[in-house]
Amino acid sequence: MAVWKKVKVGDFLFEREGRYKPDAKEIQGLQRIDKIDFSGNFHVANKPSKTDMILIKSGDLVISGINVAKGALGVYHGDADVTATIHYSSYTFDESKVSVEFFKRFLKSPIFIQLLKEQVKGGIKTEIKPKHLLPLEIMLPDKDEQLSILSQFQRIENEDAELKHELTRQQALLKKLRQQILQEAIEGKLTADWREQNPDVKPASELLNHIAAEKAQLVKEKKIKAQKSLLPITVEEKPFDLPQGWEWCRLGDVAYGFQYGTSSKSNKSGDVPVLRMGNIQSGEVDWNDLVYSSDAVEIEKYKLIAGDLLFNRTNSRELVGKTALYRGCQPAIYAGYLVRFHMAGSISSDYANIVMNSRLHSEWCEEVRTDALGQSNINATKLSGFRFPLAPIDEQEIIIDKVDKLLALCDELEVQITQNQSHAEQLMPAVLKEAFSHNSEAKPAAKKTTARIHIPGGSHA
Repeated sequence: MAVWKKVKVGDFLFEREGRYKPDAKEIQGLQRIDKIDFSGNFHVANKPSKTDMILIKSGDLVISGINVAKGALGVYHGDADVTATIHYSSYTFDESKVSVEFFKRFLKSPIFIQLLKEQVKGGIKTEIKPKHLLPLEIMLPDKDEQLSILSQFQRIENEDAELKHELTRQQALLKKLRQQILQEAIEGKLTADWREQNPDVKPASELLNHIAAEKAQLVKEKKIKAQKSLLPITVEEKPFDLPQGWEWCRLGDVAYGFQYGTSSKSNKSGDVPVLRMGNIQSGEVDWNDLVYSSDAVEIEKYKLIAGDLLFNRTNSRELVGKTALYRGCQPAIYAGYLVRFHMAGSISSDYANIVMNSRLHSEWCEEVRTDALGQSNINATKLSGFRFPLAPIDEQEIIIDKVDKLLALCDELEVQITQNQSHAEQLMPAVLKEAFSHNSEAKPAAKKTTARIHIPGGSHA
C-alpha cells in the first residue's frame, strides 16, 4: 500500500528569490513572459514594463497569481532566462519528493480553489502569492504513487482532448451543413421534386414585371425615390444555372428603401431599441445587449417595419454582409452601420433572408467589399447590385418550409453537440475533484489540520 504523508507545500516547493526594478542590470536584455494561457503555454515577448520583475530559469514552475485556478501555470523550458512581472511567482522544487506534473493537476483542481477560498481573504479573486501557497498542508503520496496517479490523469486527458477535437469537428461540419442547406435552397435543389409535381406555376419573370410596375407607381406617388437603372446580369456573373421558371436579377430590382440608419449617440436606457451590428446574428435579430433612443424625430425617421432586412455594411471582413430579418416583435430603429431595405411585391422576406445568408451572398461580399484601415465596407449602392436568384412566389413558400424543417434538425443536433461539449468541459474538473476530494478537509498550515488526496483505485491517508 502506498504511503501518504502530511507535508507543507513549502517542503517541496521553493520560491525563486529576487525582485528587480524594470531597468535593473541583472535582467537587461531578457525577454518577458507576456502571459501563460489556460492550457499552460508560455507567451514570451519583448515588452517593457513599469512593474517590478522576477527572474525565471529553465525548469522553474511558474504560476500566474491571478489565473492559477484557471490553469495559467506551467514549467518553463526555454533555453534562455526570462522575466515576469511580480504578478507571477516562480519556484524550484525537490524532484525526489514531488512530480511537478502531478502537483500541477492539484493546482487546477476544484479542491485547490476551495482551499484558496479558505486561506485567502477575498477568495480566488485575490492575487495568489507564495505566502498563500507555500504554507498549505496536504497529504502527498510517495513519488512512485504520484507517477502512477499521473499516468491515469494523462490517459483521461488524452481521451478528453480527442473528445473535444471530435466535438469541434462536429460543430464545423454542422456549420457547413447549414450553409449547404441554404445554398441548395437558392439553387432550387431542395424543391426539384415539387417543381415536377407543379409545372404550371407562374414564372419569376412575371413577378419581375409586376414589381417594376409597382415600383414605378410608388415613385409616381412619391412614396419612394426613383433609382438608377441597374445593369443586367451577364453570363459571366452567374455562378450557377437556375431551374426553369427562376430568374437572375439585381437585389435593387426586387427591393427598395435602401437607407442607412441613425448616427446619433444611443444610451443604455430609453424608449426604443437601436439595433446595431452586434444584434445581427445568423439571419435573426439578437435582442441582447441593446442600446436605446428617446428622440421622437429619430424614432419616426428610422423606425423599422416587419419584413425589413438589415445589412451590416461595415466592420471586419467576417462581419460585413451579415443580414437579419426584422420580424416586428417589438418596436426598433437601426444604427448607421446598417442598411435597411424591404422586398418589393409579394416576395417573401423569409426567402430573401435565406438568400442573404447563403454562401452565394457571402462569396459576393468577398468580391465587392473595399478595405481600408482595417475596416471593410459595402455601401448601399453596391448592395443593390447583388445578383439575386428569384424563385417563383409559390415555390418560395415551399423553400421556406423545407429550410425551416432542415434547420430545425440542425438546431437539435447543435443542442446535442453543445450538451456534449458541456459534459466534456466538466470531465477534467470532475476527475480532479474526485481525485483530490479529501483535500476539502484541508486548512491553512497555521490551523494544524490535514489535507488528504484520494485517487479511485488508490489509497489515501
